[in-house]
Amino acid sequence: MQDLILKIEGMTCGHCVQSVSVALEAIAGVDRVSVQLEENKAHISYDAQKVDLPNIKKAVEDAGYALTGTE
Repeated sequence: MQDLILKIEGMTCGHCVQSVSVALEAIAGVDRVSVQLEENKAHISYDAQKVDLPNIKKAVEDAGYALTGTE
């Protein structure tokens, strides 16, 4: 498992946090998700053999938000 911090733009409320969480948790290979509204970040743990950053970015964008970077 690998850990990654995603910088996400466009979250303004608890519903946004829930939308991003659901979108990321739905990806095969993502094990754990924690989204922080105040920091505009999501911490994820994932299996790099099952999912890659383009898939993660697409899920965030499909939920209506922008993935602006990683840490």
